[in-house]
Amino acid sequence: MSFREKTSPEKSSAPDRFDALVLYRILRSRYGPSGWWPGDTPLEVAIGAVLTQNTAWSNVEKAMALLKAHSMLDVRRIHSADQALLASLIRPSGYYNLKAERLKNLMRAIIEHSQGDTEAFLGRDLERLRADLLTINGIGKETADSICCYAAGKTIFVVDAYTRRILSRHGLIQGAEDYETIRHLFEASLPRDLAVFKDLHAYLVFVGKDYCRKSKPRCEDCPLAHWP
Repeated sequence: MSFREKTSPEKSSAPDRFDALVLYRILRSRYGPSGWWPGDTPLEVAIGAVLTQNTAWSNVEKAMALLKAHSMLDVRRIHSADQALLASLIRPSGYYNLKAERLKNLMRAIIEHSQGDTEAFLGRDLERLRADLLTINGIGKETADSICCYAAGKTIFVVDAYTRRILSRHGLIQGAEDYETIRHLFEASLPRDLAVFKDLHAYLVFVGKDYCRKSKPRCEDCPLAHWP
């Protein structure tokens, strides 16, 4: 295992040398355009953001296919659906009873704020949209920002467990920094470009999933083996 130990003496000053744009360029050369986030409509992307909590995307795809097969990718149909039925359809995503409740909470918010019009709900300014999302039970900062960035097309960087793990192992954060600290760390050195924000988050997911794994990381083969 070749990543830096958390006791590295460089850590106290590490954020001062962090340049997210350099990171982006390294991973862009490896992966090209990410094509992330999967989804045919903004509503599908928002639903996927809820379903992907604490599970692999392959499981989300199975749940989304079941929702689509039952014509349930609709705000009012999810809102009015029997919760047990909804839970059964999203069962592959795990925590299905909890996620069914969270999906219904999100659909209720879209109805209450925008009469069920997803585009109108997502089309509001970032500050207002994010604030409203964060009032929904079951929607935390990562899910809210995923919806803002990928479903609504707002320029905000999404921080997830992969991001935190990669930065920590490279000695760039202590590991206990809060969400906003890490988000601002990225946004401070990136151009205000939605495509860059989307792709860099996606790249970090790819690296975390395939190389910087929680156990048995593949450090030698990692595209970030010699970064920063």
